[in-house]
Amino acid sequence: MNMELIDVPAEFFQLQYSLDTFYFLVCGALVMWMAAGFSMLEAGLVRAKNTTEILTKNILLYAIACTMYMVVGYSVMYDGGIFLAGITGDGLADDATYAPSADFFFQVVFVATAMSIVSGAVAERMKLFAFAIFAVVMTGFIYPMEGSWTWGEQSVFGMYNLGDIGFLDFAGSGIVHMAGAAAALAGVILLGARKGKYGPNGEVRAIPGANLPLATLGTFVLWLGWFGFNGGSVLATATIDDANSVAVVFMNTNAAAAGGVIAALITAKLMFGKADLTMILNGALAGLVAITAGPDTPTPLIATLIGAVGGVLVVFAILGLDKLKIDDPVGAISVHGVVGIWGLLAVPLTNEDATFFAQIVGALTIFVWVFVASLIVWGIIKATMGLRVSEEDEYQGVDIAECGMEAYPEFTAGSN
Repeated sequence: MNMELIDVPAEFFQLQYSLDTFYFLVCGALVMWMAAGFSMLEAGLVRAKNTTEILTKNILLYAIACTMYMVVGYSVMYDGGIFLAGITGDGLADDATYAPSADFFFQVVFVATAMSIVSGAVAERMKLFAFAIFAVVMTGFIYPMEGSWTWGEQSVFGMYNLGDIGFLDFAGSGIVHMAGAAAALAGVILLGARKGKYGPNGEVRAIPGANLPLATLGTFVLWLGWFGFNGGSVLATATIDDANSVAVVFMNTNAAAAGGVIAALITAKLMFGKADLTMILNGALAGLVAITAGPDTPTPLIATLIGAVGGVLVVFAILGLDKLKIDDPVGAISVHGVVGIWGLLAVPLTNEDATFFAQIVGALTIFVWVFVASLIVWGIIKATMGLRVSEEDEYQGVDIAECGMEAYPEFTAGSN
């Protein structure tokens, strides 16, 4: 009888370990699929002559992120070291019920997501290998450092830990999305706008994307992947409480995206008199970014409203950055940066453990670190090998200049 009492808990733990590990891996696979979403979205929003290069950047950055985070990033983020990462589980909570390698896999796809945000913002005029070099530093050091101050529970240059002052970011509105946008902003500032984007009198000239069906598909792929992004951040599913938490996060994630779509549509209609599809797509993504910092505490209605505010903000942010002559072909800085800040500030509205002070300090810490570090790295690359392709290559399209092939050879000028 006593042996049975001992064996049952052990068997239960094995089942819980297996279920939580499997759930973690499936959610990680969903987040990995977001790489396809970013690829399709960005390929749809750039011009046809730049499609192959943007696709090359997306698959390259994913491979770089996986390798650099394995070699050094995971160790920086969780063990406080700077050498080859040993996936031993040292960075896991004492009560973790999943495999350490599953945690690594889930974390590495987040790193790739942050870097994917950068690729769209610098599209159509950046050198491919300049981007690749930055990706090495971003995924191996810049992102893991700010991640160590939050999810890694280490101090900010020996001063304070963001979690200790009450900063909360459930799945990464700031840690992932705003960080990616900060790196993108630094690059765009040094890179400059695309030729012809702004007129001699400062007027903004629209440069339409080549494939809106592809951009729409990419948005839906990202929407699907976000269930893994937010749902996996519950970190468990084997108990009744955990399963209920996962369901709430899925429900609120979906509600916020829907709210972002509707709000962006209404805003675009009021401002432009038309239903602007690109704004609507960014509205969906804005809703998702907005809820990512706190999808576990709002009611579905509140989650919808949080997403709706993100949908409105992203329209004004895209227009505002254009007025500042900050050229972002896909709206990544607006979606992930401006709305990422809103997502952090929305957490105290439904979570009594969060404070506006802690959220602001956390947002400033992450943004300043990533922006300044990225600005330095981008600056070094610009001074050594250059960031931008030649004016002739930009005019002809970076597909031929950087990759030697076109995505749509029958339909682009280069085929003649």
